[in-house]
Amino acid sequence: MARLLAFNAAELLRRPGTERLLDCTLTAAELGLADNRFTPDDAIEVHLRLESLNDGIVVVGSISVPWHGQCRRCLKPLAEVAVCDVDELYQTVVTNPEAFEIVDNQLDLSPMARELALLDAPDSPLCRPDCAGLCPVCGADSNQVLCGCAAPVVASQWAVLDQLKEQLGGNEI
Repeated sequence: MARLLAFNAAELLRRPGTERLLDCTLTAAELGLADNRFTPDDAIEVHLRLESLNDGIVVVGSISVPWHGQCRRCLKPLAEVAVCDVDELYQTVVTNPEAFEIVDNQLDLSPMARELALLDAPDSPLCRPDCAGLCPVCGADSNQVLCGCAAPVVASQWAVLDQLKEQLGGNEI
């Protein structure tokens, strides 16, 4: 895995208040995203501004990561882009527990970018918030057709909860 988001930070650290812009495109494979939500050739857009402080470097901007999956209810294939907001601190001597470490004046943004991509791409996405899913009897997509199948029989252990729901007025909990 190439270290495309790593560079020497010595110049930034020498002069507090110095800024550096970082705009680049790399693939999911180059970033080391070994996850089935990402295709190795997906183009990841990185737009960051690095500003040096007395005790480190602040990194702000965004990372756009394409992801692929399927709706957890209707199984429709999905392909979207997660835009990850970046607001991170890097320090040579880590005093903030949420800061990343600058090792030997080398600033490596790859672990941070990889972490944000993995956290912001959904594990179990929905095609839309009101997705009706598949009919549990015939498997028809309830978003497109009304199949007319009878509702499945509810297991007896849930019957008491159904009665409670009816007593409360049938409102969703």
